Amino acid sequence: MSTDRPRVSRRIAAISESATLAVDAKAKALKAAGRPVIGFGAGEPDFPTPEYIVEAAVTACRVPRFHKYTPAGGLPELKAAIAEKTERDSGYAVDASQVLVTNGGKQAVYEAFAALLDPGDEVIVPTPYWTTYPESIRLAGGVPVDVVADETTGYRVTVEQLEAARTERTKVLLFVSPSNPTGAVYDRDQIEAIGRWADEHGLWVVTDEIYEHLVYGDAEFHSLPVVVPELADRTLVLNGVAKTYAMTGWRVGWLIGPNDVVKAAANLQSHATSNVANVSQAAALAAVTGDLSAVAEMRTAFDRRRRTIVRMLNDIDGVVCPEPEGAFYAYPSVKALLGREIRGRRPETSVELAALILDEAEVALVPGEAFGTPGYFRLSYALGDDDLVEGVSRVAKLLAEAR
Repeated sequence: MSTDRPRVSRRIAAISESATLAVDAKAKALKAAGRPVIGFGAGEPDFPTPEYIVEAAVTACRVPRFHKYTPAGGLPELKAAIAEKTERDSGYAVDASQVLVTNGGKQAVYEAFAALLDPGDEVIVPTPYWTTYPESIRLAGGVPVDVVADETTGYRVTVEQLEAARTERTKVLLFVSPSNPTGAVYDRDQIEAIGRWADEHGLWVVTDEIYEHLVYGDAEFHSLPVVVPELADRTLVLNGVAKTYAMTGWRVGWLIGPNDVVKAAANLQSHATSNVANVSQAAALAAVTGDLSAVAEMRTAFDRRRRTIVRMLNDIDGVVCPEPEGAFYAYPSVKALLGREIRGRRPETSVELAALILDEAEVALVPGEAFGTPGYFRLSYALGDDDLVEGVSRVAKLLAEAR
């Protein structure tokens, strides 16, 4: 038998590990080994899931119906509740048949692109991007096309930039507001301009709205198909319970879109995973039919931490951090620190600088290379206030030695 063939398929071998999860895993491993590491890696609220949601799951465990297979596309009552919640929270009126319940937001991302893309189709990806987006696009046979925005524009791309990236092969625009990793929030006029541009050129839009309830100050969330309703028939909306209800481990997301695309994605899911765990779906049902008091409490804490982390980062010589308006991430530029000597090392990239900070200050950060823009860090401020202050203080003390 020939031994020349690769053991792992080229398609799968080309996928990069999730950098955010890798950093989080390393930080947790070091903690377990007794090191006082503070991790800013994972986008995970430090709050427990609200008790009423947990109790709904406990009750569901005792329901024999939930011990069996249920429809691959989601419990009918949950799909109906998601449709109602979507209209309640964003003003977007959809039918339950347009909803596909997925195993977390990541499965919704992959299935959206898998349902839309043929090999060679291009997807315009505003950059910095969440690490999973380009990998899902490539896995579906598509080609991600980066459109980079930096700190001078608050990490928001313009229609002119998008148009410059459009080709005859462009099929999809990815649009994310509030943004992971930057916390950028587009205002209504910007969303309308981008949506009308996409509609004019017959593009599909995949819009991730998972941070819809985490906006601060004067910023407001607006759903693209509500602002530009003529685009609704070519829009897929992604969302989930992870961030709003502190349910990252429950693994419930969803995809909303035109019936034909949702049915195609549901067919894929029927072969890939079948139904989402029924106990998790019961918990999600309690979440989306309940009020938003839990997220209101979290948002107050995140807002406080947001202001603290931005102030502390901008006090560090060589660090520039725009104020994020949404989600729970700060995305500072550290380009001015690269190439400077710190404790006998001279990091030339943000990857090297992050490694130095982990070694010397025992603080775990995700470098900008993971998000398509070297020279930056992403710091999640979804951790306790004391850890946040201590972690950034350690970083500030170390970087003050840069020469």
